[in-house]
Amino acid sequence: MELRHLRYFSVLAEELHFGRAARRLSISQPPLSVAIRQLEDNVGARLFERNSKEVRLTPAGEALRISARRVLLQAEEAAIEARDVALGSAGRLRIGFVGAMLYRGLPQALRAFQAKHPAVRITLSELNSGVQIAELLNDRLDIGFAHTRRVPLELQHRLLLSEPFVACLPAGHALARKRVLAPADLREQPFVLFSREASPDYHERILSICADAGFLPEVRHEVRHWLAVVSLVSQGMGVALVPQAMRHSALRGAVFRPLDRVVAQSEAYGIWRNGPANVLVERLLQGVVDAQPAAAGPPQGGRASPLGGGELHAAKRSEKPGGRHF
Repeated sequence: MELRHLRYFSVLAEELHFGRAARRLSISQPPLSVAIRQLEDNVGARLFERNSKEVRLTPAGEALRISARRVLLQAEEAAIEARDVALGSAGRLRIGFVGAMLYRGLPQALRAFQAKHPAVRITLSELNSGVQIAELLNDRLDIGFAHTRRVPLELQHRLLLSEPFVACLPAGHALARKRVLAPADLREQPFVLFSREASPDYHERILSICADAGFLPEVRHEVRHWLAVVSLVSQGMGVALVPQAMRHSALRGAVFRPLDRVVAQSEAYGIWRNGPANVLVERLLQGVVDAQPAAAGPPQGGRASPLGGGELHAAKRSEKPGGRHF
């Protein structure tokens, strides 16, 4: 059974006249008659009673008329949905992200994206970089925001931002009195470190900063999220090297100091599957890049910008952030 046959049948069922139906369909009567006979053969029942005076629907035709309208409407809606997805005005976007992206412009980018594309259904999952890669490979994510560029050949990646590491210290720590720290200042301090399992790249990068300063850190605690790193530091459990964006986590008891002459950078990447271009992915990637200059709230005080319950909340700004933020 072809959609063309159902469309011809539906028009004839409305007109109950072969001539008028053919004109509406912009065809001649013979092809219409052939199509109706083919449809009746396919259904296995007569759909119309016709003679020289009138055309009437049979009970089978009346039943098919209702179903045919529903099928044709569904086909039209499917075509519209496919076109909207291709144009980027509808569809779904399954997003994975590392927690640090909450302070790197992702909430602002998503808020702007949703305002422009209200028909796009967005789902968010906070996952470490390795899990995001696995989810992308299994087609359970459309895009990931991760800390690594080491991805399988089936995936593509793009550097979205790069920022320096800073020292994170308990507020009452003696080193907190200094405006700028050298990595070597942390030589004798217990460290809270980002777990190697959660992000091998970040784990090795932090160790390399310490090694370049001539020491290996005394690692007291390893955790899987940057917010957990800052939280433990705020409670006096050690010191840490964290991405600059974590200054905006607004956890009481933690302070942040820039480092001098540190080359290693904290990087965030967009990751997605190879294949036909997804316009929604491209627009969100650009939105995150565009959100960087105003991505975060105040460096100290105020509330962080949370992502939860499917709703985005703007950061409360009590002062202007100092310096340029990436």
